[in-house]
Amino acid sequence: MALKFYWYPKCGTCRKAKKWLDEHEMPYEEIHIVETPPTRNELEAMYKASGLEIKKFFNTSGQKYREMGLKDRVKEATEDELLDILSSDGMLIKRPIVTNGEKVTVGFKEEDFTNTWR
Repeated sequence: MALKFYWYPKCGTCRKAKKWLDEHEMPYEEIHIVETPPTRNELEAMYKASGLEIKKFFNTSGQKYREMGLKDRVKEATEDELLDILSSDGMLIKRPIVTNGEKVTVGFKEEDFTNTWR
């Protein structure tokens, strides 16, 4: 099964991840995270499959995150509230997200990609 690669083309980290996938001849479906963000259900499934804290799915360095004052809200909100917030805007989601339906990586670290996708 091809990977789903949620990315934002203007993001340097996303471009590095795409280059890694291409260099390792990994088939993937490219999905623009802002134009076609993952649904709430998709985010919930990825979050649960990832084994990560839900906070790791937030693009904490993004302008939208700061504008919405999410730093304090993320600490106090329930999992359901956080999923609702994440699914409201693709710019709030840390990128890239790569998944095969069972495994998930959030962001790009070459070592993580090698360990997960090779």
